[in-house]
Amino acid sequence: MEGVGRPVILLFAKAPVAGKVKTRLMPPLDGEQAAKVHEALVGEMWGRLGELGEADRELCTDEETTAWPEAAPRRLQASGDLGERMFAALEEALAKGRPKAMIVGSDTTGLPAGRLRDLLRSEADVALGPAEDGGYYAICCRRVRAGMFDGVRWSTAHALADTVAGALRCGLAVQVGAPWFDIDTAKDLERLPVELKREIGWERQ
Repeated sequence: MEGVGRPVILLFAKAPVAGKVKTRLMPPLDGEQAAKVHEALVGEMWGRLGELGEADRELCTDEETTAWPEAAPRRLQASGDLGERMFAALEEALAKGRPKAMIVGSDTTGLPAGRLRDLLRSEADVALGPAEDGGYYAICCRRVRAGMFDGVRWSTAHALADTVAGALRCGLAVQVGAPWFDIDTAKDLERLPVELKREIGWERQ
């Protein structure tokens, strides 16, 4: 049952518009194929979050979209850069009485639910799920501080380290969990599920 006394997981996702999502997969994929990959990854993650019965979940998109389950609780992301949007979402959830708020990205596949559960159960102010490329697939917060995302070099190999440094600078305790991988570039396509490769018509011989 939903309620402010429960943690909330916010799945950050762009609307699956061809040519605007997963552009680093183009080429070898075209815009439609990249959008299908994105839509599938978001759908998979939404289902994975449903396995975490100890938290509510919401879909946070950059614009209105009818993609994904109609019954999914939805909200629009705030304006600004990624750090500003993330901070606004986390701060709002915690201000409403949520004991913890976690933002999960939509760039991975096969992420074990246990990795997310470990972040939810962390006693740190900020718990991060690191990605192999130097970013992170999730951030779970019990507390936030203005400026914690200042100077983060998003979409680079420095994003995780910059976020850790920013949180520590703001006096927040930080824990880093177990790593996983993202689907960001053409070389990552090999890690897509076979069924999805077939669906988009991309199967390397």
